[in-house]
Amino acid sequence: MDIELSQKQKEILDAILEWQKRPSNQYLTLGGYAGTGKTTLLGYFNEHIHLTNNKIKVAFCTFTGKASTVLSRKLRDVNAVKPNDYIGTIHKLIYVPETDDDGEIICWKKLEKKNFKYDLIVIDEASMVSRDIWNDLLSYDKPILAVGDHGQLPPVGDTFNLMQNPMLRLEEIYRQEQDNPIIKLSEIARKYGEIPAREFSNTVKKYPRDYEDLQSEVGDLLSSYNDNTLVLVGYNSTRILLNNEIRGLLEFETPNPDIGDRVICLKNNSNERIYNGMIGQIQSIEEGDSLDGVKIYNARIAFEDEVNEYIGPIAAEQFNQKELLRIQSHVINFFDFGYAITVHKAQGSQADRVILFEERFPRMDDDTWRRWLYTAVTRAVSELYIIAR
Repeated sequence: MDIELSQKQKEILDAILEWQKRPSNQYLTLGGYAGTGKTTLLGYFNEHIHLTNNKIKVAFCTFTGKASTVLSRKLRDVNAVKPNDYIGTIHKLIYVPETDDDGEIICWKKLEKKNFKYDLIVIDEASMVSRDIWNDLLSYDKPILAVGDHGQLPPVGDTFNLMQNPMLRLEEIYRQEQDNPIIKLSEIARKYGEIPAREFSNTVKKYPRDYEDLQSEVGDLLSSYNDNTLVLVGYNSTRILLNNEIRGLLEFETPNPDIGDRVICLKNNSNERIYNGMIGQIQSIEEGDSLDGVKIYNARIAFEDEVNEYIGPIAAEQFNQKELLRIQSHVINFFDFGYAITVHKAQGSQADRVILFEERFPRMDDDTWRRWLYTAVTRAVSELYIIAR
């Protein structure tokens, strides 16, 4: 690798290598802000351990398929992928399908310890990992390096967070990223919680509320919506309004979910290998009979960068609702339109273009707001358009 590490990165690399050679603890956590060179550091780490042991097998894994695609691209950009390495989701790494006599998948079970073939596990976007999945990973008795961003919001609905207090920290912006306007904005958001309204580049802008052409500009942005776009909001009411507006612009003819609609999973179901925040597209859908007293659609949903699909009943009444329906069913799953989503649901996702509507809840303290804004900004890869609150 010909990218030079900073002094701090070298210190962190030495600490990780020392732990990997003589792990005093099964796992090590590394937190790094956006632009601090975490992936470059992982590349050097992987290069070094393969030079010292060319038979070592490393599993690089993430919570979502989208995140694993991003990680794979970044590692390949720095030529850090070796033939025996794995890059993919945690679920594909450690869970296997159980099928019935007809070959239909009925559930997923944890891979037996004797069949796990990797010597080291490296988790990216580690703050997304739940306690149950973490315990499953630990059960293989392999060293685990958990990497994430400790500046982001904590996971929703779970007190477990691997990035709450990381053992090692990268907090200095890497010199290769210092001129990146999105990285600059992420630093402003994290430190001050207030991004000034102005143009930072041709593709990174914040519009003031009193901008005279704001409605026209926002309309143009939404009308050019595509699969490489994330529209982020704070309030569920805004999410519903924007989802309906975008669906209208995309010429969906009814308010009901239809083939081609972008949807988001709202609740974990480990048996089906679907998780809160996963975004997919409806491949087929038809009204079904009521199930457990609930109106349903029978749907087939393919997820971004995932091999598996969801096939089964989804709650019809969940669409365009502000809250998750209180339905006691182990069979019905919960989805809503996924064109506009809340920042909390966007954790672990990235898109080439992000359109962000700044919305602060009255009960948010300053630290939570900074984390909210920072998490939103760091979802953008190349384009970021912020509409001021």
